[in-house]
Order: sequence, then structure tokens, then C-alpha cells
Amino acid sequence: MTGRFDIAHTPLDGLVLLKRKRMGDHRGWLERMFCNEELSEAGWLWTVAQINRTLTAKRGTVRGMHYQHPPHEEAKLVSCLRGEVFDVAIDLRPGSPTFGRWHGEYLTGENGASLLIPPGFAHGFQTMTDDVEMFYIHSAAYAPAAEDGVRADDPAIGVEWPLLIAERSERDMSFRDFSAMAGGNET
Repeated sequence: MTGRFDIAHTPLDGLVLLKRKRMGDHRGWLERMFCNEELSEAGWLWTVAQINRTLTAKRGTVRGMHYQHPPHEEAKLVSCLRGEVFDVAIDLRPGSPTFGRWHGEYLTGENGASLLIPPGFAHGFQTMTDDVEMFYIHSAAYAPAAEDGVRADDPAIGVEWPLLIAERSERDMSFRDFSAMAGGNET
């Protein structure tokens, strides 16, 4: 690709690793975070409905695994601005040949990597450093009545978190096991 992003497909169809190309000189650099035209080549087919930035203070913290039910399902473009995370997506699309499988990538403030996560995936991450800042572009607005998740430590999924889980929210710990969700085959 001749644009500002290199595209790499993952083993999960539709889940794409993007590498942002920095352009700079002795003064510094510019890095394009989003371009609808260029990212459509990678599979971004949606409008931007919401942009969020988060800070996670403690190394080893896990946030996730979050998703929204239809008609509020969302695509996400997830980037790390500072620090490092192990970013994970789980395929929850009914009928998908990779249903229930997960894939993770290391995103850092320096490596210019982002994950393009299509609708039908749960998403979460573990902080590998303290004071991690994340940047999310969403295709749908947050809909509290449609939010849901899967337990990040569910053995049926078997995410191999690089560190012991140091912290999680009460909400994230209360999510169902994948087997309970998969039995209903819902996303």
C-alpha cells in the first residue's frame, strides 16, 4: 500500500493489524491515526460515531472483554498512544469458522500498531506498563442497554495473558463464561 498504513491480516477473518507510517524530519514526525479512504482498503466500512481516550494506571490490569449487541454492534480501531498493551479480540460471530477463537497483538506508543476490530468481536487488553493511554475510534455510539462481555479469564477461551492479572473492574469480573454465551449463540 502506498498510503500511510501497512495492512496485515490476522488468522481471524476481518481482524486486521495496521502499522501507521510516520513521516518526519529533524523537527519531529506526523502520524495519521485515521483516514476513511485509506482504511477502507483494510476493511473499515463504517462512519465514525465516537472517539475515546483512556488511561490505565497499573501494569497487569485487564480491561474487557467488551462488545455491544445488535443493532448497536460496533467496529473499533484501537491504538496505544503511551505505554504498551497486549490487545485481544475474540470472534463471537455466529457461524464464523473461527467462532470462539482469540488473537492478540502488542500495541505500543512507539510501534505505530493498531487493531481494526470488526463488529461481532469482543475486545480487551492487558497493560504491560504503568500509565497506558489508549485511543479508540468506534463505528457506533456507546449503548448501555446493549453492552455485554465475556470473562477475560474464561478457560473455555483460554486467552494467554502475558502477565498475572493485577486488576479488573467488578463489571468485567461479572461477565458470563463463553460456554453460557455460546450455548445461546448470541452476539
